[in-house]
Amino acid sequence: MWMVFFKGMGLSAGLIMAIGSQNAHVLRMGLRRQHVGLTVLTCIACEIALISAGILGVGTLIASHASLLTLARWGGAAFLFWYGWRAWRSALQTQTLHVSQGEQLPRRAQALAAVLGVTLLNPHVYLDTVILLGAVGGQQAGTGKFWFGLGAIANATIWYLALGYGARLLAPVFENPQAWRRLDAAIGLMMWGLALSLLLT
Repeated sequence: MWMVFFKGMGLSAGLIMAIGSQNAHVLRMGLRRQHVGLTVLTCIACEIALISAGILGVGTLIASHASLLTLARWGGAAFLFWYGWRAWRSALQTQTLHVSQGEQLPRRAQALAAVLGVTLLNPHVYLDTVILLGAVGGQQAGTGKFWFGLGAIANATIWYLALGYGARLLAPVFENPQAWRRLDAAIGLMMWGLALSLLLT
């Protein structure tokens, strides 16, 4: 039981800790202290839904329909290009950015739409959770599927809570406006790189 649990936890950790659009967004919201609870809880809820769907066999269904994967790839690339452009626009702004002041607080609906976008419009999320975790979890015998999924979900919960609420520990570094500009520039490059990788695969 516990071996399967930690197997799910370990595989999930290996996949989720890679820097990607979702992690970058959670980090940015945590640094700005903007809708952190909403952002973190939405990420966790999406992980629960996607991992559960994969273990229940949805991953196999999606993998067998090339048209669905193609649609997800192009839609995800378009979204990542747009998100990267927003990050670059922010990086090129000349006004001072401070953690204590920040930019205008987005509405809850805007914050929810943003986190859902970086989560659900990124095909890599489906490849990691629904297809890969789902395939491994689905192979577990008996109640092993449940314990594997629970381990993967436990890791995701710990990771997003730590990333979202732990980001404030970096707040002193980001009191420097140049640090914000570098972060936004790095996020912009990463988003465009992810978008290109989607189109080239």
